[in-house]
Order: sequence, then structure tokens, then C-alpha cells
Amino acid sequence: MKFTSRYLGLLLITLMAIPGNAQDAPFSWAFTTPDRPVPPAKDSLTHGHLVNNPIDAFIQKVLDRKRLTPVTRADRTTLVRRAYFDLIGLPPTPEQINQFVNNPSPKAWEELINELLEKPEYGERWARHWLDVARYADSQGFEGDNSIPNAWRYRDYVIKSLNDDKPYDIFVQEQIAADEIWPDNLDLDPKRVYLLSDQKKKHLEARIGTGFYNLNAQVHESALDAHRLQYETLTDWVDTTASVFMGLTMGCARCHDHKFDPLSQEDYFGMQAIFAPSEKQYLHLHTPMMRGDWHWLYPRRTAVEEAKRALKAFRATIAGLELTEAEKAQEQTLKDAIVNSVMLLPDNANSVPQEPFDILMTSPTATVLGHTHPKLLKPVHFLDRGELELPKHVVGAKLPKALAIATNSPSDLSNQFESRKALALWLTNGKHPLTSRVMINRLWQWHFGRGIVATPNDFGLMGAAPTHPDLLDWLASEFITRDWSLKEMHRLIMKSNTYQADSRTATDNNLAIDPENKYLWRMNRRRLEAEALWDSVHFTAGTLTNKLYGRPVVPSLSTDEMAALREKWHWPVSGDPSDHTRRGIYILVKRNFRFPMFEVYDAPLTELSCPQRDVTTVAPQALWTLNSPSVYKQAQHLAAVVLAKTGDNPEVWSAELWLRVLGRQISKAELAEILTLIKTLESDALKFQPDKETADLFKTITPARAAAYVHTCLALFNHNEFSFID
Repeated sequence: MKFTSRYLGLLLITLMAIPGNAQDAPFSWAFTTPDRPVPPAKDSLTHGHLVNNPIDAFIQKVLDRKRLTPVTRADRTTLVRRAYFDLIGLPPTPEQINQFVNNPSPKAWEELINELLEKPEYGERWARHWLDVARYADSQGFEGDNSIPNAWRYRDYVIKSLNDDKPYDIFVQEQIAADEIWPDNLDLDPKRVYLLSDQKKKHLEARIGTGFYNLNAQVHESALDAHRLQYETLTDWVDTTASVFMGLTMGCARCHDHKFDPLSQEDYFGMQAIFAPSEKQYLHLHTPMMRGDWHWLYPRRTAVEEAKRALKAFRATIAGLELTEAEKAQEQTLKDAIVNSVMLLPDNANSVPQEPFDILMTSPTATVLGHTHPKLLKPVHFLDRGELELPKHVVGAKLPKALAIATNSPSDLSNQFESRKALALWLTNGKHPLTSRVMINRLWQWHFGRGIVATPNDFGLMGAAPTHPDLLDWLASEFITRDWSLKEMHRLIMKSNTYQADSRTATDNNLAIDPENKYLWRMNRRRLEAEALWDSVHFTAGTLTNKLYGRPVVPSLSTDEMAALREKWHWPVSGDPSDHTRRGIYILVKRNFRFPMFEVYDAPLTELSCPQRDVTTVAPQALWTLNSPSVYKQAQHLAAVVLAKTGDNPEVWSAELWLRVLGRQISKAELAEILTLIKTLESDALKFQPDKETADLFKTITPARAAAYVHTCLALFNHNEFSFID
């Protein structure tokens, strides 16, 4: 009876908290523009001597209030490995570790951060974080799981944007509305098409950012009627925009006013109306391969597409009508335009570049957002209970009312064909209460393993409250002050003592008060993501292919992994062997078949935005590192690389292996254990015939010694320290 009464009471409290409609919903702290709090003074803090910058002051204030004691700074060996993995997703080499550890400069840490931020690998590392949020995939999902044409161009756009330190406000604007902010003003004059100014090229590149809206899981058009397909597409676009850029679960308002946040159903369909004029289009990219008379082909291919759209619009206006002679003539004129557009092809073979036929007939493209023809635009209706079959009144493009009021902005948008531009500029005007907070929280989470708000895609009333609200607001304000520079915020965060704290020290008092380390009395220990593990295995083995950008690569699979495929053509293995060892960010992302190693290590499902990956510990992870043919091959290469440096001396070989794989000196106890292991493995290997690849790699030592070295490398790949950042 006591149990029942308790839970009835909780239910009653919950029901009383649910407002009758969105206008009655209480405002969360997140719906008010952040003030810039004043950092606590050092002398007001118990451990003020540990304050390096305002971040530490805010953290220390909460630690004092919770009666927690901060730990000491991590050692330099730990810090250099932490910095490398955090910023570029790769381990430091023994030489890089020694260079930092022995650098006497008081600015050594700052110099290391600056050096890593300028590496191209930085963009690859941090783009992978963003692609989780953007629900990136190379295929559409559902039954067909067809490929998304040129989705990889968006991935490359993100990498380049991050490497260039593109201001985050511009990054947001380009993804939501680059085509409206910088309209392309299509001109079929070949000189205007190919001889582009630098500014024009930037605008074309910016449009690739709108490929963000091409990444949704998609049902093939024949499986749904066109109206429902459009509705489901708009639903994804609105839900994803709200969760990614505003940290709001706006999808709750699709069927009814939001029960907890001030978001109405009218707001929801107003947001759909913002995206209603948009459609996916192919953007033809400038490429240097054109030469000779070849420049004739591109504008005529473009003319075909323009003429097709004009014909489609014309037919839409006359649907169901009997044509007059003049209208029939107009339709024939449009058809003739399509034919005439492709009549003038290159005059001779020499004017066509020597490229594969499919490249000639398919000029480089990116799938982006553009506008549908005004005559094809269908109005957005308020849908009763979100049901497409229950339309009510027409809804115009509008911003969510409560947030518009909070930013002193009009809710209604007058020009529907520029409403995405209005949305993007509103989100990045510096007054929006969510944009900077949400991104700074993501940045914090990717550095510390947990956001200041633990629900990064939900800043509403049902999301987690911030552990350090003043710090979040100060960082959000500082982000804008520093011109929305992500690299500047990396520097600020990583130069704090909070970031540099040790992760392995603990006291009974701290563990009793804050066992989850919510208040950051120490650094969080984090496991590497699937892609970072893949990269680290290949990097330490010396086989990682360093190549920026390009189409997805498809590594080979084991026999068992291939057996799991329904259709073998779903995984078309790359012909170039060097592609099999590229960084994980470039590996094909199929929605219906995830790369097995990535699936084992918790790569996200990509149907929806993934704000934070799961971290599981399951048996298949150990089985992969011990039994995978691909890992065994890397262990062979690693053993050979170390052997080439040290010669056949098990003691020296083991010490170098430890430095290369774990980034630290081997202890005496570990060395004794590993030498015993090598001896045992060598004895066992005498009973077996070595495989040909091992024999070819190790011609200067016995096959048994080679096998022992290879299996020792496998054991170290399976070591906890290899998979975790301290």
C-alpha cells in the first residue's frame, strides 16, 4: 500500500505539471538570452591557486559548494596523448611524446594545442563528431537502402569548414540557407559558368552545406504517394533543425502543443512552411578537367534541367485542361528547348577530356537545397493530431512564437521563398538563447565526455538541468565575443586546469559525494570511438593512408562478415588496396549494414541525429581485436615496424612497442611479464607452420619468434589503455 501511494503521488505531481497548452508552458532557463556572468574571484575560492582562466573559477565555485577537492594536474605523458586524441583522433608517436615532455618552455602546452589545431587531421576528427549530430549516411535506409548521391561532398564540406575555422554562425547559415543568402543567379554563358571569381566559388562551396538536408533516411518515391513523402521529408527537416541547432525536441509539437515547452502545434507547422518551398537539387560543381570545346557541354546539360523544370511547371498549370493551339505550341517550344540544348556536343574527340565515360556524362555534382517552382508550391496546413488526412487552416512561414518574443523578433515571415534565410540569420544574430549554448555544450561534451547539459539535443524542461549554468552562459557569451571561432574555444577549454586534471586520482570523500564526476573534480576517462580505434590500429602499425577528402571507401570484410550481408553488392569493396586503410571517417556508411567493427564499438544509428554515442562493454569487442583478420594483419605490420627499429632484442622491442602503442614507458613488472609471454608464445608457435605473409615480413628472425611478436602486438591492441583516453 505504501508503494502504491508513493507512486500515485508522483503521478499526480507529474500531471499537475503538464500545462493545458503551449502558451501556458513555463519558460525553461534555456529560453532566455544568456547574460554574461562575472567569473568568481580567485581569492574567494578554496583552491584559487588552481585557477588558470575563468573556466576554472566557475568550476571551483561549484566544487567548493559541493565540498569537493580538485585533483592535481596530469603528467605530461598523459596530457600529450590526451591532446592528440582529442584534437586529431590519432596517438602521438614516441618522438612527439618526447618532444613535448622535454620541452622546457612555459608555453609548451599552448604551442602543442596550436600545432594540432593546424593539422588537417583536426578537421577529420571533429567532422566525425558533427556528422553524428547531422545523421550522416551514404545510403537512404529502409528496404532499398539506395545510395544518397554525393553525400560525401557534405562530409568533405564539414572537414574543410572545420579546418578553415569557419565561424560557427556562418557554418549554420550555410547549412540552412546558403542558396537564399547567396543566390546562384544561374547564367548559361560558358564564361560565367567556368571562369568563377573566388567569391563565387565560396558561394558554390557554401551551397554544399545545404546537403545537411539531404541526409535523412528516405523511402523510395514509389513506396509512398508524393504528398506523404513531402510531409515526411518536412517532418525530418523541422525535427532535425530544432534538435541540432536549438537543442529542442520540437517533434513533440507535431501532433499537439508541446506538453512541457512553449512550442505550439502552430509553431511546428509554421516551421514546416519555412521549408515547404525547398527541394533537393543537383549543384553542378566547377572542375578544372574541362578543356577545348568541352566547355560547351556543361551549360547545355544545365539548360536541359532548366527546360525540364519549366516544362514541369507548365504542365502543372494546365493539368486537367484542354489546351488551346497557342498553349500546345508553347509546350512544343519547351520540348524543343530540351532537344536543342543537347544538340551541340564537342566538335571533335580531342576536345573531350580523357576520362571514364560515366564521368563525362555525369559532371561533378552535390545534392543541395534549392527552390521549387512557385507554381508547384503546395500550401502547408495545420494538421489535426498531425494526420495528413485531417488538414485544417493554411499556415504561413513563421518562427516559434515564444523564441521570437525572447529575441524581440517578429514571428511571421513575409517572404516564404526567403524564409530559410530569415531562420538562419535569426538563429545566429547573437541574441538567440539557444544557438551558442547548444554548440558550446556539444564542444564541452566532446572534450569531457559529458555536456554541462547532459541532454545535448534537449534543452527543454524535460532535459537535464545544467551542472554549471553560469559557466555555460559565460562560455556561450565568450563564443560569440570570439567571433564564433571553434578553434579559439578549443584553446580556451584546453588551457584550463579543469581540462588538464588527472583522471586516475580519486579520494573517498569525492567518490562518496560525486561518484559520476558531474562536477569535474577530476578529468573523465573516455573510451575512443569506433573510428578513432580503427585509425589508431592502422596508425600505430604504420599503414594508415593519409589522404583528405573523396568518395567513400569500402574495406574488405572477413568471410563471416560477408555472410551477414543480404546482397553482396551492398558492400562493393574498393579496388585500390590503399583505400582499405584510410581513416574511419571515409568508410562507407550504410544504414542497413554498418561496418562490422564500427557496429561492435557503438557507432550510431543514423536515422536520427545522435547527440551522444552509447559506450558499451561487450564480448565481441575483445573478439574483434583478438580474432579479426584485419587486426591480425595490422599486428603483423606493427611487429615488423618495431623490429626494423630495434632489431631482434625482445627487451628493447617490448619497450619500443609500449611507447608506440600505449604512449608511455614500460614498467619493470610489465617488461618481465611481456618477456615471459613472448617466450611462451614462441614455444607454442614451434608446433605450427607460419602463414606466408608472416614469413615474408620477417625474414631476419625465426617464424616462431615472428609469431610471438605478432601475438604480443595483438594482446596490446586489446589492452585497456590502448582504447581509452586518460
